[in-house]
Amino acid sequence: MSKISLLLFSVLVFGCISKQEKKMVVTTIDNGQTIIKNIPVELSLDSLKLNLNFKPKGSYSSILNTIATDRSYFKTLHQTNPTKAIDSASQYLYSKLLKDIVPHWYGTEWDFNGHTNTPNDGEIACGYFVSTTLKHFGFNLNRYKMAQQAGLIEARMLQPNSELKTFRNVSFEDLQTKVNSVYNDGIYFVGLDNHVGYVLVKDKELYFLHSSYCDDKVVIELAEKSPCFSSNIYVFAEISTNKNLVKNWIFNTRLSVPSN
Repeated sequence: MSKISLLLFSVLVFGCISKQEKKMVVTTIDNGQTIIKNIPVELSLDSLKLNLNFKPKGSYSSILNTIATDRSYFKTLHQTNPTKAIDSASQYLYSKLLKDIVPHWYGTEWDFNGHTNTPNDGEIACGYFVSTTLKHFGFNLNRYKMAQQAGLIEARMLQPNSELKTFRNVSFEDLQTKVNSVYNDGIYFVGLDNHVGYVLVKDKELYFLHSSYCDDKVVIELAEKSPCFSSNIYVFAEISTNKNLVKNWIFNTRLSVPSN
């Protein structure tokens, strides 16, 4: 099997890393020696600079009810002005997901088998963190089936395979340059060798938002500083900048696991 085939195989087969492997980062140096290191992540971000909330505000159930009500507004707007409806809903998705839904999930414990439906009550695996927060925003999907897929398949639930962006064997600096050359500020899904999460692109910087097996909880951190972000392959799918996906949310179109 070729090296590229092996990399694709890793994304197709593996989901979140197992409990026994957590907090392990593999580094290969020039002589081919492999070193496994435990790297704690201690990083504070400027919420004002990012224009985000790091602490939950309001009732979670009320937030979800408000989103469900607001969706009807975008559906009505789409009948008279589709472009404005999609653009406004894209901004709404970005804001509500990052500022209202996700803050309630920060600190929720990670576990390889975690699938809680309630933030900070139980445990959540990386795939379930993504599928559950998208489900709670109102996307019509089965959060169990999505979370049980490999990263590439999860990405294909959000965007056609031909529109995904895949980067292999790149340094972080090269990855950041490539991502910023094809994407604008926004929230994106990313599938790694054995992990998934969101990437926030903001002012040319990349932030990794995920249920972290390195920290045992849901965190947001600079992707460059995250040991969990280390991977041989990165598969990106657009979320807030994905007009077709936003339209699917407006009209409650089912997001299904691709058949092939």
